[in-house]
Amino acid sequence: MSKPAVLIVDDEPDLCELLTITLQRMDRDPRTAGNIAAAQRLLKTETFDLCLTDMRLPDGDGLALVEWIGRNAPNVPVAVITAHGNMETAVRALKLGAFDFVSKPLDLAGLRKLVASALKLALNTDGDTAVLGPRLLGTSASMQALREMIARVARSQAPVHIFGESGTGKELVAKLIHESGPRRDAPFVPVNCGAIPTELMESELFGHKRGSFTGATADKKGLIQAAEGGTLFLDEIADLPLHMQVKLLRVIQEKAVRPVGEAREVPIDVRILSATHKNLVQAVAEGKFREDLFYRVNVIELRVPSLRERLEDIMELAEAILRRLGRRMKIAPPALAPDALGALKSYAFPGNVRELENILERAITLSTSGAIHSGDIQLRPTPASAAAHGGETQHGAALGDHLEDIERDAIVKALEQTRFNKTAAAKVLGMSFRALRYRIKKLGIE
Repeated sequence: MSKPAVLIVDDEPDLCELLTITLQRMDRDPRTAGNIAAAQRLLKTETFDLCLTDMRLPDGDGLALVEWIGRNAPNVPVAVITAHGNMETAVRALKLGAFDFVSKPLDLAGLRKLVASALKLALNTDGDTAVLGPRLLGTSASMQALREMIARVARSQAPVHIFGESGTGKELVAKLIHESGPRRDAPFVPVNCGAIPTELMESELFGHKRGSFTGATADKKGLIQAAEGGTLFLDEIADLPLHMQVKLLRVIQEKAVRPVGEAREVPIDVRILSATHKNLVQAVAEGKFREDLFYRVNVIELRVPSLRERLEDIMELAEAILRRLGRRMKIAPPALAPDALGALKSYAFPGNVRELENILERAITLSTSGAIHSGDIQLRPTPASAAAHGGETQHGAALGDHLEDIERDAIVKALEQTRFNKTAAAKVLGMSFRALRYRIKKLGIE
């Protein structure tokens, strides 16, 4: 197994030698570059796990290299070496995407910790930019700011509350925080607080001892303990009943959990992330959410923007979704025609990215030309547009039903034509067997 490679960018031979020796003793493979141009050439042709760059270089500013790496080699974490006490430069570097900084004169013990942390923080992405994959897509200012916040909070162990509308990707943000931090090799356990029946919630979260209640035939580890060493993601935390809010507050304060039927508390090491589409401040004011718990889970608040706030990202998102759906259905992903893109950009997306995915999944099925046009896209009228068009909501719903009927009739006709041979019917319809089977199930065709 090859050693992790570290690129040192500095024009001072003594400092390069010191860093090289330090990294070799840590069993790392150091390479050096004396300026930005040389560093860029190496980054284009070789793979690095970390880059350490000085701020003052012969052909420019170290911040320029940080920015370049963020655009061209985003999986390589960058640490900057700043002059002593120059915090303003360090902060600017962090905002541009540097994960950390170290000041001159170098503290070698601190440098070793920085290198070890950086190698844990590096995201092992495979280049796939699927929406539900390991990366957030979008070049809009709001998404760039969100990525910067994720990178910053990932290094902390403080509780983070993620706020955003349904369908914006709050769980993906939580996963990125987990995968970007030092707990990445430990479990990430998502829990939908609104999906667990109230009477089972304590047992599900905290676990139970055998015989503690009817049906408890064996000891069971709860979801909190299942996240030991890693991250517990409490989705829709606003739906937690008040009596469970009290118990969760104690878990956070004491860093311990007591399974149902257990006499003593069990210590835990878990980072808490939470999310909701509801307004927690309003819930506190209405007495539906405990104020003390609010301050415990909301140490850092991170807002995920809605899709209508970043319509410029739709093209990139749509192309990634179509590629992923094509792989799943084993078909070539259709192109998105300009008229279809225009229709999507004029839509409000009340269901956000999740709704965009559903729209495109249906459009793939309806498309027959190898490209998706506006006629293949079904957009539900928003309340505002329905009012402007005299109650068009019902017509929109009727259109959706009508298109489903057309699709169902076409599939049934192809099945009858091929004596219900699904493989042959898929060829007649110009889709893969897997895609046909999926549509048959989704449309309820017997």
